Amino acid sequence: MDVIDGGFSAPVFNAQTVFRAVMDAMARPGTVQQLAELAQPPAPLAATAGAVALTLCDHDTPLWLDAGLQVSAAKSWLAFHTGAPSAATPADAHFALVANPANLISLENFAQGTQEYPDRSTTLILQVESLTQGTSLRLEGPGIETSATIAPTSLPRHFVEQWKQNGARFPRGVDLILAAPDGVACLPRTTRIKTTEA
Repeated sequence: MDVIDGGFSAPVFNAQTVFRAVMDAMARPGTVQQLAELAQPPAPLAATAGAVALTLCDHDTPLWLDAGLQVSAAKSWLAFHTGAPSAATPADAHFALVANPANLISLENFAQGTQEYPDRSTTLILQVESLTQGTSLRLEGPGIETSATIAPTSLPRHFVEQWKQNGARFPRGVDLILAAPDGVACLPRTTRIKTTEA
């Protein structure tokens, strides 16, 4: 029953709420868009990341799961509720769902899009424990008036360097959705990141 239970109670309304939060967060990098607990996926998938996946994924969007999700009931839950096919490799994924970002493979392994079709890249949904308890990152770029700061935990080692490389591939590159227990924040590929110590 875990596979069937835990989806949106009001699918259209809930999906609209999550989609609006994600779009607002993508338009204004560094802002946290609050989200109520709208889904109850099986562990290790958390409520916010699960709700984002239910909103964005469907039968036309191959989904890549990290190792922890691959061997859990969450894999079947996502397949049942979204219909999204499994991506054979990270480079085949339209979306990637990562329950343990600290062990995330390099961003360059995911689909980067092309110069002609930069939107054919992977959007990564990273399940983070917090957006305020990690190392502070200063954000600059489109959608940010001067600068913004977030402090997600836990991100991969060398994340800032990987993100610089991601930005250098513009207009190609991946975008990130950070899903925390209390809401979402986004890092589109146009956002520049520095540690606050830099």
